[in-house]
Amino acid sequence: MNDFTQALELAASLIGHFDPELRQIVGLSLGVSLTASLLAFAIGAPMGTALAIYRIRGRVTLIVVVNALLGLPPVVVGLAVYLLLSRSGPLGTLGILFTPTAMVIAQAILGIPIVIALVHRMMVDVWARYGDALLVDGASRLRATRSLMAIGRDGLLTAFLAAFGRAIAEVGAIIIVGGNVRGYTRTMTTAIALETSKGELSLALALGIILVILSMTVSALSFLIGRILTGR
Repeated sequence: MNDFTQALELAASLIGHFDPELRQIVGLSLGVSLTASLLAFAIGAPMGTALAIYRIRGRVTLIVVVNALLGLPPVVVGLAVYLLLSRSGPLGTLGILFTPTAMVIAQAILGIPIVIALVHRMMVDVWARYGDALLVDGASRLRATRSLMAIGRDGLLTAFLAAFGRAIAEVGAIIIVGGNVRGYTRTMTTAIALETSKGELSLALALGIILVILSMTVSALSFLIGRILTGR
C-alpha cells in the first residue's frame, strides 16, 4: 500500500511539473491520434453519407461489412499493416515501418469503419427528412451530399470524437507497427504497458490519469452532442 501511495505521489508530481518525457509521450499520442482521426473522418464521412443517399448494387453488403469491421481486433490490423510496410511487403520501399506515420495508418484503419457506420446511421434519418426537398429544389445527389453533411455537422462531430476515442486508447496495433521506441514512437498506452511490466508505476500512473481524463472528456462531449441532437 505504501508503494502504491508513493507511486501515486510521484505520478502527481510528474503531472504537476509536466515532466519532459511525460510531455513528449502525451504530445506524440495526441498528434498521432488526431491525425489518424482526421484521416479516418475525411475518408469515412463522405462514404457513410454516400451509403445513405445512393442506391448502388451491393449497398446492403457494404453496410453489413462496415458494421462487422467495428469489432476488428486491433492486433490483426497491426499485423496487416506490418506485413504491408515490412521490407518484404508491397509498401516496404516507403521505409515507414516503426515510425509515427505507420501508427497513423493503423489507427486510421481502425477508425474508418466507426466513422462510416455512425455517419451512415445518422444520414439515413437526415436524408429521409430533407432528401426529397433537396432533390425537388434541383440539387443533384452529389450537391445534396454536401448539404446533408452541413445539416448533420453535429453528428459528424460525434463520429469524429468516436474515432478519436478509439485511436487514443489503442495499443495493440501501434505497438506492432510503431515498435514502442522511446522518444520516437512511444505513446501513452504503449508506455503504460511497458512501465507496468517493468514495475515503474509512477510514470504509468501519470499517463493513465491523463488518458482517463482525455477519454472522459471525449465521452462527455459525445454525450452532450447526443443530448443536443435528440433535443433532450
